[in-house]
Amino acid sequence: MRKSLVHSLVFMCLLIPLAVADWNILNQKTKRGLKISLKNYCEAWRMNVELHNIRGFEVVPEECTEYIGKYMKGTQYSVDSERTTEECLLYVSTSCNLIKDGKDAWIFDIDDTLLSTVPYYKDNLYGGKKLNLTSLEEWMSKSKAKALDNSLKLFNALKSRGIQIILISSRREHLRSATIDNLVNVGYYGWTSLIMRAPANELVSVQKYKSDVRKQLVSNGYRIWGILGDQYSSIQGPPSSIRTFKLPNPMYYVA
Repeated sequence: MRKSLVHSLVFMCLLIPLAVADWNILNQKTKRGLKISLKNYCEAWRMNVELHNIRGFEVVPEECTEYIGKYMKGTQYSVDSERTTEECLLYVSTSCNLIKDGKDAWIFDIDDTLLSTVPYYKDNLYGGKKLNLTSLEEWMSKSKAKALDNSLKLFNALKSRGIQIILISSRREHLRSATIDNLVNVGYYGWTSLIMRAPANELVSVQKYKSDVRKQLVSNGYRIWGILGDQYSSIQGPPSSIRTFKLPNPMYYVA
């Protein structure tokens, strides 16, 4: 009896690792039986973030941090971003009947729309570590973020057409001076307004905060032709612009 029990326990111990191993992403298959590689899995995860199917994530999956890092540093991220800004310019050139009375407006987010936070997130596993707001704001306060080149070209192109550039950031008000210094140092200047989160609205969601700002802009007579942001919270909610455009960003999610 004892020998039989020992054999059973040994057999179960051998089976358990095999059962656990079956959950490894490298051993998974689609419903059609296609083998899934780690790259397939991480690419599908990134794509579904951009499609807004994956929401509210706090960190990038551990197995995908290397993939996301390569994407953010690589050619594909630059090409994806360039295509987005090119579509913005095509829309403005072909579909916007600008009145040029000082009320034609375009809204930009700042972080990962005009300025890149990739150097900060590089030291935080490209979103693999849970966000530390204090650490992020310390980095922002140094005013060392680089411009996103494609966004800078769009910014200047819109400005040259007489469109009023309005920056709506979820950065807190105490970072205003550092933010202005950073923007100007990398070539952004001549905007109409820079709106940042005051203490009174720090507790509301980013989407509601930005929506409320747009309501005030519209009530002031602005015609918002377009919005460019890297988060859905920057482009969703009433009143919307005539067109919204989203830059890729799989590193973090802002509600």
